[in-house]
Amino acid sequence: MPSKADKNVSHTPTLSGTSHELDPYMPDHGNLGYRISRYDLDLNYRVSPNRLRGTATITATSYQQLQRFTLDLAGHLQVHRVSVNGRAARYSRRAGKLAITPAAPVPPGGAMTVVIGYGGTPKPIRGLWGEVGWDELENGSLCASQPNGAPSWFPCDDHPEAKAPFQISITTDSPYYALANGTLIEKKRSAGTTTWVYEQVEPMATYLASIQIGQYEHRAMPGSDVPIYALTPRRLNTDFDESFRHQTAMMEVFTELYGPYPFAHYTAVVVDDDLEIPLEAQGFSVFGANHCDGTLTSERLIAHELAHQWFGNSVTVARWRDIWLNEGFACYSEWLWSQRSGGRSADEWARHYYAKLAAHPVKVPLGDPGPKEMFDDWVYKRGAVTLHALRLRLGDGPFFALLQRWTDKYRYRCVTTEDFIALASTYTSESLNDLWRDWLFTPELPPFPVLR
Repeated sequence: MPSKADKNVSHTPTLSGTSHELDPYMPDHGNLGYRISRYDLDLNYRVSPNRLRGTATITATSYQQLQRFTLDLAGHLQVHRVSVNGRAARYSRRAGKLAITPAAPVPPGGAMTVVIGYGGTPKPIRGLWGEVGWDELENGSLCASQPNGAPSWFPCDDHPEAKAPFQISITTDSPYYALANGTLIEKKRSAGTTTWVYEQVEPMATYLASIQIGQYEHRAMPGSDVPIYALTPRRLNTDFDESFRHQTAMMEVFTELYGPYPFAHYTAVVVDDDLEIPLEAQGFSVFGANHCDGTLTSERLIAHELAHQWFGNSVTVARWRDIWLNEGFACYSEWLWSQRSGGRSADEWARHYYAKLAAHPVKVPLGDPGPKEMFDDWVYKRGAVTLHALRLRLGDGPFFALLQRWTDKYRYRCVTTEDFIALASTYTSESLNDLWRDWLFTPELPPFPVLR
């Protein structure tokens, strides 16, 4: 395995491209004709009545003549006003789209500042993957937007490749702590409310944008070169200290294996409700109270969510068919952490889950599992075993050098499976075509990989 990475390496955030195509897995999300370069969200949320009022200022550039354009916004939120470049614009709503007609057409290459006033009662969006988006807790709220829940709380170009910096200002009742992506740059109190302003300078996919509101305590976790924080209800502090006691060691191992942590800091959030699964957002992860029980039962999940900061949040899939690049890498990180912390080796875990995969064959390839199955557990496990097969083919030195190059070359950018295949080919003199054919593009499970 590689030596510890240089912690002083710096990178300049970049946007991932000028345009994108609609994703066939989610053809109703994403929009054409322009590229967003920044979101400024000014939000006011009242916890008890679950009422959200917001102003979204979206900075964008057109790449074609725009007489009309659309944004994604759920129908349960009402729009009160829209302007484009300071002039009132006509707008209409249909099927989760906000269609905007500017007072004058925007020419190709034209700059746009779109201001949208909106509000209502936020709630999740229901679809193939259950309910995703803004959700009420017993005493607060959370946002869990993967893959298409972002329009449940702000107007956006909801496509994974449409990454942009954000500033999120959230005003809420003063007993509550409000967390959003990025660095807290301002906090101000007024009569009964507190405003929290966060700046997310690294480009972020809309599905990773998130707000967490609850009666939490914010604590720094010692012992890490990367600032790590805990955000928990006070009653769970003692259990958190035990369940998450390896969090800083995980950060050290993953920065050694994958390169510098890609954001300014990391926060582990534990809500006061039980959650079926944890979830990642850019710069933090969210766990349920059931994942914080004073034992190490959920340690693999803690490792999984931390790994997503590299694989999914910094390096983001450009299309949903390549979800294995997020989940396979995060799952394999669980196995690597297990080995480094004295548990089963990655090879033992690969053999364990290979047997489970063999017992329950699927009829679609990992490289294109289809929208209904893209979050099924077999995608995670086959993705991880695929990486193990690649590791055995390349050897540890080239394999971990590849992972570090992957996270460095594509930091803050979007990627496809073809990008990974091309980069991997530079770490060996032999063809890997058979490996990719068998593990990514053929539904049948190939024989368990062997060390070459």
